[in-house]
Amino acid sequence: MAKLNVIDLSGAAAGELEVADEVFATEVNEHLLWEVVRSQRAAKRSNIAHTKTRAEVAYTKAKVYRQKGTGNARHGSRRANIFKGGGVVHGPRNAENHTIRVNRKAIAGALKSVLSLRAAAGNLVVIKEFKGEGDKNANTKELNTALGKLEAGKALLVDDAGNSWLKMSARNLADADFLADAGLNVYDILNHPKLLISETSLRKVEARLTGNAADSQPAAEPAAQ
Repeated sequence: MAKLNVIDLSGAAAGELEVADEVFATEVNEHLLWEVVRSQRAAKRSNIAHTKTRAEVAYTKAKVYRQKGTGNARHGSRRANIFKGGGVVHGPRNAENHTIRVNRKAIAGALKSVLSLRAAAGNLVVIKEFKGEGDKNANTKELNTALGKLEAGKALLVDDAGNSWLKMSARNLADADFLADAGLNVYDILNHPKLLISETSLRKVEARLTGNAADSQPAAEPAAQ
């Protein structure tokens, strides 16, 4: 099994974890990464493109010219699509669906690939616990200083959704972002050079991707003295 070092927010060693090779040391499938990122970006598209038909344009209702005697074709409305300012035929409407479906197995495979990619490059950092010193109030300055020590200015910070200290402290950071472990995804990981994840969240993600119970995983080994 692959091993990952565990540190605290000060950068001091806090143990070592044995992790599943199928999640953190698997072969990187670049096509899967592309497929899932494409799907995620498509899901974020706003359906705001909307053209008006001849029934919707605000234009005169007067007849263009008299029916007979002009030598022109018989037209009854300036709202027709052949006239400037008229309605649009077969244009985009805001009901268009941009969804690109990817099956669950492919999404799980892509997440394994991106975690393995970050782990192999040394950009997956396991934090023993995300918490501040002293009181429980959010402290952006304290978190920013800690990230500076870890050389993780632009990082994705992953922990349980209930960690209000981390969530509030990261809210005003310029580059780093907080993400609950339940929402860990390929796009956000690739969008940040570093991934900082708490030990408990790492176990949750590992259990989810391997199908094993989270409590069946071994605890972190103590740091060498």
